[in-house]
Amino acid sequence: MATRALDSRGSNASTARTGGRAAPRAASGVADMRARRYDPTETKARVLAAAHMLFSRQGFAATGTADIAREADVSEGSIFYHFGSKKALLQELGRRHGEAMIAAMEEGYTLEDLEPGITVPRVLRFVRDNMIWEGAEAECADCGPKAAMASNPDAEPFYHAAKAVTTDWIKRHMQAALAKRGVTGVDIDIAASFTHHVVGDAIDRWLCAASPEEADRVERETVRYIRAASGYPLD
Repeated sequence: MATRALDSRGSNASTARTGGRAAPRAASGVADMRARRYDPTETKARVLAAAHMLFSRQGFAATGTADIAREADVSEGSIFYHFGSKKALLQELGRRHGEAMIAAMEEGYTLEDLEPGITVPRVLRFVRDNMIWEGAEAECADCGPKAAMASNPDAEPFYHAAKAVTTDWIKRHMQAALAKRGVTGVDIDIAASFTHHVVGDAIDRWLCAASPEEADRVERETVRYIRAASGYPLD
């Protein structure tokens, strides 16, 4: 559950109104808490944090808006007021998930200086450390994003929103990297779509690898394939 900090501003005015005596802080604290409770930004942040936590613990399908409202300490109606539907809430979480993945890939580099040997390992580890789909602890046949989408149709808006954000980033990255190397004539839309599918398949294979050696092989060959497809030297 999100925490709510108390605001102590206005203490001097309170003292003056009480003839030099300090006013009870509990009253001002409660008033401030109520103000923050109904602040739209605060409410949306608590709902998103609660939804992310509950989806992580019990999965998308098993989590209802009533569960989220209870965890966020808001009314269920406020979820629909701010997000419109559970689908829209999932889409917002998907966008944020995609943006966090992009930040993890970009850290310390400009777009034109990033290359598959940097981005692929980073995205694999980001997904491993930020799995919030059901089946994350299941057997190999049931793990990974593709299996999660197949078994959790309720989560589809999350995955599609995350895909839209990351595919758009792939386009921008490819444009910058190709321009730096003077490569022309590449259909960015098609290349970005292919790259997204390749990395998605690599994620499933890497997460479901039967051994560390197999996981290393998946990672290594994914880097080599994307380098080759993008015109990078292989060594």
